[in-house]
Amino acid sequence: MKRILPIVIVALFAAMFCAGTYVDAKEAVTAGGTNVNSSAAAMALVDGDTGELIYSKNCDARREPASTTKICTAITVIENQTILDVPMPIPDEAVGVEGSSLYLQKGEMLTVRDLLYGLMLQSGNDCAVALAIIVGGSVDGFVRMMNETAAKAGAENTHFANPHGLHHEDHYTTARDLCAISYYAMKNELFREIVSTKRHTTPYHNHNYQRNFPNKNKILFNYEGGNGIKTGYTRHSGRCLVSSATRNGKTYICTVLNCGDMFEECMRLMDCAFMRR
Repeated sequence: MKRILPIVIVALFAAMFCAGTYVDAKEAVTAGGTNVNSSAAAMALVDGDTGELIYSKNCDARREPASTTKICTAITVIENQTILDVPMPIPDEAVGVEGSSLYLQKGEMLTVRDLLYGLMLQSGNDCAVALAIIVGGSVDGFVRMMNETAAKAGAENTHFANPHGLHHEDHYTTARDLCAISYYAMKNELFREIVSTKRHTTPYHNHNYQRNFPNKNKILFNYEGGNGIKTGYTRHSGRCLVSSATRNGKTYICTVLNCGDMFEECMRLMDCAFMRR
C-alpha cells in the first residue's frame, strides 16, 4: 500500500498538469478533443499517426499564422515541382523582401531544394517569394495553389493571401487547420527531412564561402524526439509554433498561436500526450 500511494499521487499531479480544466463540456465535445488550459490564445494537438484531435483550446478561432504559413508553402512546392536540384535564377521580386530573409541577390542562382531549406530553417520570406514565382509563375498563382493544398489537407477555415505569412487582412487559419496541414505535410518524406534538419549549407553567390544557417526551431535541439516543424512571429500574430515529436514510434503534432512561451508550452502539451499512452 505504501508503494502504491506515491504512484497514485504522481499520476494525479500529472493529470492536473496536463489536462488543466474543462472550459465547457459542450465546447470540448464540439472541438473534438479535450479542451485544456493553455498559455496560447489558440492551440491544437493531434495524433501524428491518425490525425485525431487530442487537446484543444479555441482551435477553430481564426488567427494570423505568421511564418507557420510556410508549412503549406513548402508542401505545395514539393508536390508541384519535380526539378529540385538544378540551379535557377532568383526572380527580381524575391530580392529585398521585408522580414526574415536569406538576403538573396539579384542574378543569384539557387536550387529549389536549397530554397526550401532556406524557407523552413531560416524562415526566408525572400525564399517564399522566389519559390512561389518559380513554381506558380506568379505569387498570386502560387497562392491559389496553396489554398488548394490546404483544402486537400482538410483545412476548412483557412485562407492564404501570400506565401510567407506577413500581415494581410485576408490571411488567416486556425490551430486545428494548421495541425491538419502539418499532418498532411509530414506524410511526405522530403518535407519531414527538411523540417527535421538542424543545419544546412548552401552556396553563396559571388562569395568564396557558403551560407551556413541553423534551424530556428528549438524543439529539434531541446526536446526528446523533436522532429519539426515551423516557428512564426509578426506583431499582429504574436509568437506561433507548430511542433512535432516522435517517441517509441508514436508521433504528436502541436500548434500554439499567439503564445509567448511557445516552445515550453508545446513541450508541455506533447509531454502530456506522450504520458497518456
